[in-house]
Amino acid sequence: MTEQPYQNQNPYPQGYDPQWQQAYDDQYAQQYTQQWQGQTWETQVQPPVSYQPQPQAQPYAYPQEQHAQPQPYVQAPEEALHTGASEPAPAYGPATVAGNSRITDAQRARLEGRSPIIEPGMQPAALTALLGLLLSGAAALGSYALLVPLVALQAVTAAGWFRLNGMWPARQGIALAFLGALVADAALLVAGRGQGPAAILGTLGVWVLLSLVLQLRSHADPDERMYGLMATVASAALAIVEAGYLAAGADAVTVGAAAVAVAVLARALPLPTPASVVVSLLAAAGAGIAVGGMTDFGTKGAVLGAAAAACALIGHRVASYDYPSRFVHFTAGVALPLSAAAPLVWVLGP
Repeated sequence: MTEQPYQNQNPYPQGYDPQWQQAYDDQYAQQYTQQWQGQTWETQVQPPVSYQPQPQAQPYAYPQEQHAQPQPYVQAPEEALHTGASEPAPAYGPATVAGNSRITDAQRARLEGRSPIIEPGMQPAALTALLGLLLSGAAALGSYALLVPLVALQAVTAAGWFRLNGMWPARQGIALAFLGALVADAALLVAGRGQGPAAILGTLGVWVLLSLVLQLRSHADPDERMYGLMATVASAALAIVEAGYLAAGADAVTVGAAAVAVAVLARALPLPTPASVVVSLLAAAGAGIAVGGMTDFGTKGAVLGAAAAACALIGHRVASYDYPSRFVHFTAGVALPLSAAAPLVWVLGP
């Protein structure tokens, strides 16, 4: 049986009591309103049903006094008039679960007209200078004494390069690069400085092949595997090439490491970049002359010091790129200046 809607006929004469009419309407709504409780098994989402309260009865008006009320005119939005749509466009787009791709800090800096370069600063420079002075002093004592600060430098290099490339944690890659450095060190200690090229280049070749094999066994995407392969090879190469401090002559290591220490400290001074670079090179050349005069290297220390400083400034620049974190500054920012100078010290100071 279909329920007939309630229609208010206003059967009451003029002067009726509105409170009595309201009580009558409430009683009628409670009598014919169904209330459902509990859960249902409906599989489709239905719009909620709401019962609107019955309007209150208006005072009785005679037919000759009734007149139609015009509907108010609502003007359509200007956008709908131009597009010809009957309804305005929604304020929000369709729902999505992917979200917007996040731009990097470097990209945001370029869009805002700022530089994506942040230099490590004085604290990492002080650590680089300390490590350089340890290398310089330990080289004068012998190869086994030099091995202690060298191993620390190689460990910091392996960890810092992966973090500089945004790959963290990358324990397997870091361990692989550091293991290659240890193998190169051991080969140099066993074979001697005269076999430095064979020990360093041989270890580097084996580790490139090993890195390639390990990446081929990875189940990651091809792009990710290629990126991991490049990062692993570069990290291993830097750590292995640092063994050149063992292959170089003791006097050359003493001069070169001291020059790098002075150059990095001068570069961290609050000066304009061109002036800072010039001051760093001059300071390194002066340190090379001073330390070279204390050893048998002599005045050639000026050339070695300036050249080692130039390589160190390149490593310093690499560690400053693309908004690195504080961890990058205290790993790659500390190690890369000494890492970049190692091959040159090895070549110029046999």
